Amino acid sequence: MLAEIGLLTAEEALKLEHALNEIGEEIQAGRFPFSTAQEDIHTHVEQALIARLGDLGRKLHTGRSRNDQVVTDLKLWLRDAAKEVDSRIAELQRAFLRAAERNHDLILPGYTHLQRAQPILASHYFLAYIEKFQRDRDRIQAAYRRANSLPLGTAALAGTSIPINRDRVRVLLGFDSLARNSLDVSSDRDFVLDYVYALTTTAIHLSGWAEEWVIWSTTEFNFLVLPDAFCTGSSIMPQKKNPDVLELTRGRSGRAVGALVQLLVLLKGLPLAYNRDLQEDKIALFMAHDSVTANLALAAPLVDGAQFRRDVIEARLEDGFLDATTLMEALVLHGVPMRSAHEAVGRLVRLCEQRHCRLRDLPPEEFDAVAPDFSAKVYKVLGVKNALAAFQSSGSTAPEEVARQLNYWQQRLNMP
Repeated sequence: MLAEIGLLTAEEALKLEHALNEIGEEIQAGRFPFSTAQEDIHTHVEQALIARLGDLGRKLHTGRSRNDQVVTDLKLWLRDAAKEVDSRIAELQRAFLRAAERNHDLILPGYTHLQRAQPILASHYFLAYIEKFQRDRDRIQAAYRRANSLPLGTAALAGTSIPINRDRVRVLLGFDSLARNSLDVSSDRDFVLDYVYALTTTAIHLSGWAEEWVIWSTTEFNFLVLPDAFCTGSSIMPQKKNPDVLELTRGRSGRAVGALVQLLVLLKGLPLAYNRDLQEDKIALFMAHDSVTANLALAAPLVDGAQFRRDVIEARLEDGFLDATTLMEALVLHGVPMRSAHEAVGRLVRLCEQRHCRLRDLPPEEFDAVAPDFSAKVYKVLGVKNALAAFQSSGSTAPEEVARQLNYWQQRLNMP
């Protein structure tokens, strides 16, 4: 751009480009000499240019400041980082979709408050996490879009009197738009907050999933067999199989949460425009990114390698009155007001607890006592499989709905 507006000759521009590429290669290869005598990476590069090119190296910084340069650097890095995270989350979604397909006929107990609530298809369970991670991808992509405005050329805070062509730089660096206000640019780290917030929600979703599978792999639940490669033994107890990767996934979520809080506190109360406090933003940003990408890299193969203990799940599937809510709704469809139906089923559940039986084991007269002629249709909705088949609403665990959602995600995630 500087050559195009006449501040550099075409030959000078080529020499600068060649020298910058050499310096980049040396840094990449670990051969570049760093010294505490230089203030930061920007002065290191500039002094290396001057050592190679003399006064020509002193021309590169024309029309810009380290203030707009560092924001540009950060946005360039963030664009690549966001693409990486988006790709990793998409692969995790595909792993959950593969698990949904493998277990399409498995029925699980669904929980609220960690208490058995209603029956759900395992596919419905996995689809729930695909939805959560899609929202994370939406946030990552939104953070990318908001970061994709070019700061370079706004200089220290007020712009420059040199007739630079910022829009040409925008095109060359692949930004969607120009940052409009030079004073805003130097102080803006909103795009960092956006990205780290998106990483934090991803970390929280990973942590919740990890916690669930830690619980499900215990002897008490015994729902899951975790792949050995993601577990360790005990140093003293030979029988142990500890879910270390899931526990570390859960624990590392605190890094992203801490990084977000660190950034919020860092930016609180800063006057316009640039302040040296902003040097600390990279520490929090990189920590959040590194911890989340590390967790994502392990999550997909762990999901692919885990197996449900179908025999254990099915042996206890009728425990916990998972069909009670469907029974209540059958009463509603029979003409009983919802709250009255709720109270009536509560009484029937207590009766079953006293008799140590299930709802479907109650004799017809118990149901007819609740509503006349109710027993003629009630047994069609009792039992877990019947209760599951009764679901109808959009987005529910109804088999037809789940099949529709599976098809939707197979197409969206480009899976055969």
